Order: sequence, then structure tokens, then C-alpha cells
Amino acid sequence: MFMFMKSLLPATGRPWLFALLLLLTPGPAFAADIEAPKPVSSATNPVAAPRPSATLQTDVEYGRAGDVSLKLDACIPPGPGPVPAVILVHGGGFTAGSKEKYVTPMFKPLSAAGFAWFSINYRLAPQYPYPAAIEDVDQAIVFVKAHAAEFKVNPDRIALLGESAGGHLVSYVGTQTDPRWRVAAVVSFYGPHNLMGEYEMRQKQGQPPSAIQAFLSITNFDAAAFARIEAASAFTHVRPGMPPYLLVHGDNDQTVAYDQSVKMRERMLQAGNVCELYTIPGGGHGMSSWEKIMPAYKDQVVAWLGRLKQ
Repeated sequence: MFMFMKSLLPATGRPWLFALLLLLTPGPAFAADIEAPKPVSSATNPVAAPRPSATLQTDVEYGRAGDVSLKLDACIPPGPGPVPAVILVHGGGFTAGSKEKYVTPMFKPLSAAGFAWFSINYRLAPQYPYPAAIEDVDQAIVFVKAHAAEFKVNPDRIALLGESAGGHLVSYVGTQTDPRWRVAAVVSFYGPHNLMGEYEMRQKQGQPPSAIQAFLSITNFDAAAFARIEAASAFTHVRPGMPPYLLVHGDNDQTVAYDQSVKMRERMLQAGNVCELYTIPGGGHGMSSWEKIMPAYKDQVVAWLGRLKQ
């Protein structure tokens, strides 16, 4: 409108004509350009209404092991459900860590995608050596399935996700045959699937394999110790009919060799299982260090888990 009026001025040279045109211009169109925006009511505009938030329950007891109370944090999305769920297992070299550490970068992406998630504590070595932590993950699976209706979870759409030592635990649990512990999928972030490979890496680095010693209660690396290492490795127990796996690993990991995931994938495929490997180029150990390298890793993992919704 204003460009049209301005174009008339040089041609006519009559300022009174511009004023006349301005007076004759329909008011509503002009008013629409300057009218202050009206406040938007969530009652009249559903898009503006605040989105319901997920419900977080902390320190829920999911089981007991002797005098130890095993606890988890549960985050349940809004809505009637049932929804797919992910049980999160932290790392910490089998001797440290908690449900509030290490796996936390996955909390918000899972919630945003409509998953329920359960971050668990488990018994730590050396006070509670293998198979204590494995048994605790098993208990968590049984608990979530038993309380599926309460948590609005589909018991047939439960996945495990673990990082580092937790990556080993979920990888191992996924090999088990007992239907009580069967899950729909497994995601392992830089897990040591083959503990013998972990031992060999420490030997090459000239470092003591302290995590393995604590986890397996090993004092001397003799024949019995190596047999125990083999028995406690997920790599040893790969079989046909396992749930699909996603392995996520940085190729510059100096704590758990990237080759661990490469070989685990090869073994899974040889057994006829589904197993994908998502590589973080230049990524070291720990997903928090990937934020500047490839922050999209979280979206990739959530997208892969999105198959549970189908």
C-alpha cells in the first residue's frame, strides 16, 4: 500500500493528493498493520496450552538382595499408555556410579520421544562381585514387567540401555534364555562385551585390570581366573534368537577398545541376530564427551529405539 502511494508522488508533485489517498484508504487494512497483538488464551488456542510433563518417581524399590534395597528412578510420560520403556544401567567400572550419573544425557531425549525410562542402581564390586550386578538387572526387568500397568508400560516393549560397565551388563543380560528376563532390544554404549579383550588391553597399556579384578573377585590370573573371565563375558554367550542390539562406540576410546563393539557385532551377525554399530568418529570414552563432536548421537539412538513403538 505505502509503496503504491509513494510511487504517485514523483509523477504528480501534489502532496494534497497523497493526503487524499490516505484518507480514502480503507481503515481496517491499515489498522491491521499497527494493531497490538491480542493475548493468546490457551482456552481458545490449544497449541498455546502447556504440554503435560512426565512424572518422575525417585528411589522406588525394585527389589532386595539380602539386606540391600535396590532402587530406581522412574520417569513416566503423560497419557494413558501403554508406552515402550527403557531400563538404564549406569557405568563406573563395576565399582562406582549411580542411577543419577553417566546415563543422564539420555533422560530428556527419551522423555521427549514418549518413552518411559527407569534408571537403576545395582550392587557394586568388590563388595558384591559377579554375578550380583547381573542379578540386579534381571530383578529390574521382572519388576518393570510386573508393574507394567501401574507405569503405563507395554511389557513386550522394554529395552535395556547401558554404558561402559553398564553396557557390559545389558549386553550380558540380553544373551540369557529365561523368558522372565527377555527384553525387546539392547543398546550398549562402549561396553566391554569380551572381558578377556579388556584384560589384554590393560596388559598392553601396562595397567592393572583393576575393574575386572574387582568385578570377578580375582586375585591371581591363573587358569581358573581366565575361565571366570570367559564365563562372565557376553561375547561367550552369543546365540541365535537374541533381541536386536545397537552398539554405540567412539573409535578413539582408550578405556574400552572400539574393537570390542566391532567384534561383538560380527559375532552377533554370525549367529543370525540383528546388530547395528553406530560409530562416533574421534569419540573417546563417555557419552558426555561427544556433545561437541556429534550431539546427534542421542537422536540416532532414540530413532533406533523408536522401532519399539511399531
